[in-house]
Amino acid sequence: MSGLNKAMLIGRLGNDPEIGYTQDGAAVANFSIATSESWKDKESGQKMEKTEWHKIVAWKRLAEISGEFLKKGKEVYIEGKLQTSSWEKDGVKRYKTEIHATYMQMLGGKDKPSPEDTEEPIPF
Repeated sequence: MSGLNKAMLIGRLGNDPEIGYTQDGAAVANFSIATSESWKDKESGQKMEKTEWHKIVAWKRLAEISGEFLKKGKEVYIEGKLQTSSWEKDGVKRYKTEIHATYMQMLGGKDKPSPEDTEEPIPF
């Protein structure tokens, strides 16, 4: 039996995508999105909120589209797979986990087009 490596997120961009190119000329986009959850504290009754930041990497045409249409603050739905890499710096092993996007849907909002006005979802 094989495993399943799939991440699905809806969040807002924390920065404009940074676009680069591999030696082979393939586009790559890097950006972060924030996902938040809120709840009411049982003891105090105060509204609490927690935000998680996720590093996203998009490749090829999806990277080009990300660079063209995504901007800081825009809401987006991302599907992809988790990929962890490690390296050593100053004798300390470090890790980073990214979501390599395979599917993206731009979502509407107050300064964005409504879902009815957007094009079809963009597969990788």
